[in-house]
Amino acid sequence: MRERGRTRRLLGLGARTGGALLRTRLGGQADWRGLGEALFEGLSELKGPAMKLAQIMSQWDDLLPPDLAEELARLQRQAEPMPWASIRRTLEAHYGDLEATFREIEERPFASASMGQVHRAVTLDGESLVLKVQYPGLAEVLESDLAQVRRLMRLGRWFKVPQARLDALFEELASSLRGELDYRAEAEALARYRARYAHLERLVIPEPLPALSGERVLAMRYVPGTPLRELEGADDALRQGVATVLADWITEELFTHGELHADPHAGNFAADDQGRLVIYDLGAVIPVPEPRLRAMMRLLDATLAQDPMAMDEALLQLGGRQGQGAPLALYRESAEAVAPLFAPGEQDFGDVRVHRRLRDLTPKVWAAMDRLQPPADTLLLSRTLNGHYWNLVRLGARLDMQGRTRPLLAWAKG
Repeated sequence: MRERGRTRRLLGLGARTGGALLRTRLGGQADWRGLGEALFEGLSELKGPAMKLAQIMSQWDDLLPPDLAEELARLQRQAEPMPWASIRRTLEAHYGDLEATFREIEERPFASASMGQVHRAVTLDGESLVLKVQYPGLAEVLESDLAQVRRLMRLGRWFKVPQARLDALFEELASSLRGELDYRAEAEALARYRARYAHLERLVIPEPLPALSGERVLAMRYVPGTPLRELEGADDALRQGVATVLADWITEELFTHGELHADPHAGNFAADDQGRLVIYDLGAVIPVPEPRLRAMMRLLDATLAQDPMAMDEALLQLGGRQGQGAPLALYRESAEAVAPLFAPGEQDFGDVRVHRRLRDLTPKVWAAMDRLQPPADTLLLSRTLNGHYWNLVRLGARLDMQGRTRPLLAWAKG
């Protein structure tokens, strides 16, 4: 009965979303604010894959209507928590008598996400830690929810995304969500990242506690910090320091280790009282094979050279652009929009003129999507990089992107 109720709610939200899209295609006006409020309320309660998909969508600040994006972004910071009684049952199933392990567990979570929520706790020895607890019953409804998410993703055909690409993107999402169900894998990722980036003194990754962790509960040492989304009005030196570490870390992730943190919403990052970047969540990490990375850098090289024919050839080498290809004018306009970010010297990620140009370009790119046909894994990687880009925007980063990319472009040609 509970599963059927979830299905009806998801289908209802999907129908409302489809109706809004249909009205815009017919030249009408959609109530994006009202749709966003309905999606926030419904998905905040239901949790799971559909909420995860909405959080992913909200990271496309330059794609969604502003009113809709603003409401969906609330899912990253204001999602309704699961009642404590349900969370307590999961904890008791894992630990047994909670009083035998913990002096205190805060009943109200300080973070609620799509697949679980986080509670502060104190052990009998007085050690402060956090417990990431998976929502009860999520594993049992996951496949049913994914079936409904697949239906929702079919709306992407209205944006001219080929069905084969949507199917492949769905499989990437489904595989990631299934992997997120086992918190032991995230504990291993935390340990791996802590060892890998120990040389970055201004980067902090919480230490997992394997003895207190399991499949549906992840225990970590508590690392306090100010969430990245709350740093927009902070001291400029603090924001620039955090932005520099974030950019250095992403570059090393990609070009040294061939991986990428694939859940870049702002709630997963913070700054501690020493101004260090804190990364809280490693539930989603994707591999980035070297051939794919080299091909994407060759596309960037052609874009910075503002060479439409080379851009088209690079897209072919990526595995996209099967068929006629996009108009050369679109390639030129795309190159002109991106160029300011890679001009000589420090570039200001807070420059709204750049964002406005990229936002104006987005509908044209999506209108040509059936001719561009980017590979599904490139869509996922692009979405992730887009999320990290917007984190740099929120920080008002000033970075020498030309200096950063020059050796990487040379590496791609080697």
